Amino acid sequence: MRIGMALNYAGGFKETVDELAEYEKAGLDIVYVAEAYSFDAVSQLGYIAAKTERLEIASGILQIYSRTPTLLAMTAAGLDYVSGGRFTLGIGASGPQVIEGFHGVPYTAPLARTREIIDICRKVWRRERLQHEGTHYNIPLPAGQGTGLGKPLKLINHPVRPDIPVLVAAIGPKNVELTAEIANGWEPIFYLPEKAGEVWGEALAAGKSRRDPALGELDVVGQAALAIGDDVTDYLEFGRPMAALYIGGMGAKGKNFYNNLCRRYGWEKEAEEIQDLYLAGKKDEAAAKVPYELLEKMSLIGPEGHVRERLAAMKESGVTTLNITPVAGDHKGRLALIEKVKEMAADL
Repeated sequence: MRIGMALNYAGGFKETVDELAEYEKAGLDIVYVAEAYSFDAVSQLGYIAAKTERLEIASGILQIYSRTPTLLAMTAAGLDYVSGGRFTLGIGASGPQVIEGFHGVPYTAPLARTREIIDICRKVWRRERLQHEGTHYNIPLPAGQGTGLGKPLKLINHPVRPDIPVLVAAIGPKNVELTAEIANGWEPIFYLPEKAGEVWGEALAAGKSRRDPALGELDVVGQAALAIGDDVTDYLEFGRPMAALYIGGMGAKGKNFYNNLCRRYGWEKEAEEIQDLYLAGKKDEAAAKVPYELLEKMSLIGPEGHVRERLAAMKESGVTTLNITPVAGDHKGRLALIEKVKEMAADL
């Protein structure tokens, strides 16, 4: 099981990157940079590439609506080049709140767009002359002139790798099925190992039945906050505001994928209450309604024995990369947590 870490996009970026060299030595395998509606992820990933030697880097995630497919492909090839072949392209549809509310573009056809984007990116990395043949990224020409661009082009540079890994963030059944079919990796949010099979098992199986064997096994990226000790369970409460933001505030009624996931986990009543309160501006009350069991089971927080059990549950459910958020008061404490979880993972 690989150990990864997500960088906080809210601040302290340079200070965190300064610590990465020691995290790298401690066994951290990959670092993810998010792109919500803060600073862009690409410039930060380039900075990390220059500051590290072995550590893999990944976008976690770039939205599929904010860049054209060829720009995504060029960006991935560029980051793979400056990092010496260490980049993973993480993409996702995000949601209407970000895409329409921040980027100002329609949130349409996420499944078809995801499939087309991955297909186009791989053609670019193989330096094929690019024909835009899809439904969403094709320019129809006047009658008699065919379709697509008049003069197909191919990437000028030779990429470090013609098969840069593609990771897709997905939680809806159809999107998860598509991911299992065509992507190298899958990153669900709010991952509960005990309920993963019930919620996503059918979709994963359907996608894998059509998967090209050349893609290899699907990398499953589970996310979890990490704190180890007999007096750390209060840290679970730190997850309430973020969970409430996603379950309650990331989309209108009927258009919030994270709220739907909470319902599919079995907390229909709580999901309804969280959304009603959050949309009414009562964020603290919404956070208080987040089920404690959800916070506990999607985290690695507690005594060492408990954390080992949760880690084993993650692996048994299919997680191959664990994306942790080490919760500690200082760099030394975070470093110790990375070393400890790396040791635990090796023991499994």
